[in-house]
Amino acid sequence: MTNPVVAELVELLGLERLEDNLFRGQSRDIGTRYVFGGQVLGQALSAAQQTVEDHRGAHSLHAYFLRAGDIGAPIVYNVE
Repeated sequence: MTNPVVAELVELLGLERLEDNLFRGQSRDIGTRYVFGGQVLGQALSAAQQTVEDHRGAHSLHAYFLRAGDIGAPIVYNVE
């Protein structure tokens, strides 16, 4: 039996592919006005992993948050 919290996390990391390197993710409301940064990092890594071959796993991730994310708007990830 799947843990409902794990299932929700997997669903949150499952992004909608708009184009080859363009993805859209939804946000989970955690009771704040802004998007949780860990969610953004997880979704960004998920998008990046979907654009490379399976054997090319990520080994590092660095990020800066310059502005707060809007909890009501989807996040678009453009992978370069």
